[in-house]
Amino acid sequence: MPELPEVESVRRQLAPLLEGRRFERVEVSDPRLTRPADPAAVARSLEGERVAALGRRGKYLIVRFESGRALLIHLRMTGSLRHARGGTLADDPHRRAVVRLDDGSDVAYRDIRRFGTWALLERGEEETYLAERVGAEPLGRSFTAARLGARLENRRAPVKAAILDQRTLAGVGNIYADEALWRARVHPLTPAEELTPDEVKAVHKGVRESLRAGVRRQGSTLRDYRLPDGSSGNAQERFKVYGRAGLPCERCGTPIDKIRAAGRGTWYCPSCQRLRIGARSGYAASSSSSRPSRSRRQSSV
Repeated sequence: MPELPEVESVRRQLAPLLEGRRFERVEVSDPRLTRPADPAAVARSLEGERVAALGRRGKYLIVRFESGRALLIHLRMTGSLRHARGGTLADDPHRRAVVRLDDGSDVAYRDIRRFGTWALLERGEEETYLAERVGAEPLGRSFTAARLGARLENRRAPVKAAILDQRTLAGVGNIYADEALWRARVHPLTPAEELTPDEVKAVHKGVRESLRAGVRRQGSTLRDYRLPDGSSGNAQERFKVYGRAGLPCERCGTPIDKIRAAGRGTWYCPSCQRLRIGARSGYAASSSSSRPSRSRRQSSV
């Protein structure tokens, strides 16, 4: 699933192509994309809108129009956006929508598994819509260790589950949660409420460092993610733990282990990220360290 670095990389590449442009013609061919709204009605409403800015909030891509309305796009598991000169889009059975811009170019939305969503919001609705769904922006200036600590205190769930909660941290998913906890030297099953102040600071720093590394490398392409020009991200080439079961930790040489945490495949270093004796985690962890992963590029869904 595209996480913050992937969505931000899409935004950065697409922004100069969209901003200032008008939606000349819109076709939405998949009713699941806009439900419960009628896809034809959404398409008609979008025609004639001019893009003021392309933003991002967590995993949401936000197309803000001069009219004050906003189109929120969530790529979910397999969604992606492609930009092409007019008439050059190749046939694609997974295309769900196409926007023709006033410069003659096209922006196509494709989604193999059809979990992505488009939500067209009226003026004034965006802030409330997002506030109900996402929490702190982890790369924003207001995201401090103290603020993270306040969100984690009294959370009995494992820290991995806590930072996957989008109401706690906007945009952090399975990949960058594992990468952040490795940087912080914190075991993913450590109950969030039992983190020491120093560990909270380490997790805060680890989250920001892992996300920034992902953005620098334009996200990670494990399977379906692509940038609007069709190119791939390369963050997966520098993963510290994710997808590396059986391979040596670059910090201490111990083989990386894979367990389950928060219902997700979870990679960590058993030596660098020890679970403290007496930690009150009631979550079972099934180890698979005896069997290396088939590929460093494998993805847990």
